[in-house]
Amino acid sequence: MSVTACQGLGFVVSLIGIAGIIAATCMDQWSTQDLYNNPVTAVFNYQGLWRSCVRESSGFTECRGYFTILGLPAMLQAVRALMIVGIVLGAIGLIVSIFALKCIRIGSMEDSAKANMTLTSGIMFIIAGLCAIAGVSVFANMLVTNFWMSTANMYTGLGGMVQTLQTRYTFGAALFVGWVAGGLTLIGGVMMCIACRGLAPEETSYKAVSYHASGQNVAYRPSGFKASSGFESSMKNKKIYDGGARTEDEGQSHPSKYDYV
Repeated sequence: MSVTACQGLGFVVSLIGIAGIIAATCMDQWSTQDLYNNPVTAVFNYQGLWRSCVRESSGFTECRGYFTILGLPAMLQAVRALMIVGIVLGAIGLIVSIFALKCIRIGSMEDSAKANMTLTSGIMFIIAGLCAIAGVSVFANMLVTNFWMSTANMYTGLGGMVQTLQTRYTFGAALFVGWVAGGLTLIGGVMMCIACRGLAPEETSYKAVSYHASGQNVAYRPSGFKASSGFESSMKNKKIYDGGARTEDEGQSHPSKYDYV
């Protein structure tokens, strides 16, 4: 699969997943009334993250929102927070991934910048998917716990022959939508991270080495190249100063009496 196809497919899958997370968060059927023991009822109850609803047999539905924050269970507030965090991260990841698409050119943006943006959006999608899956799973675990506690309390007295009326809730459609949407977002994030490797420019393993020829103590002749030592050159450049044999350097470092005339 080419890099462009992998990146585009990851973007589309993540977009569908984020849309599913938003839909699951806004849905009212997170928990629905269990009709196992009483399939025919005049009213049907179901609850969501933001309100609870009652549907009558006549088709009339009445919903009432949760007008309190501190009065809600801590687990419900945690699920709300996880879903909102997933939506926010997913929305930011979508904006970043739009500019990171290889088929879209914005100015003189280099491939390395697109690769970094693709990796960033992929990580955001993965975290958003994990938040959605974690939020839905926490709510499902709360439903399972309450369901078995309600079942244990329904049969009391006379060896379980007397049944008390108590409403039990089971999984709603929003939970399955949230699980699927979180999984799609997670898969899309992984595909974006994989596409990042193809967008990154390949670095060469060869390193440039500069060579500087030494300019000292090297003598060039027409017949070829020959390097003479420093001692040889200083012996050839000897001059006579003040009645004795001194080198040119010594003559400069030790001035004679004739230098001041």
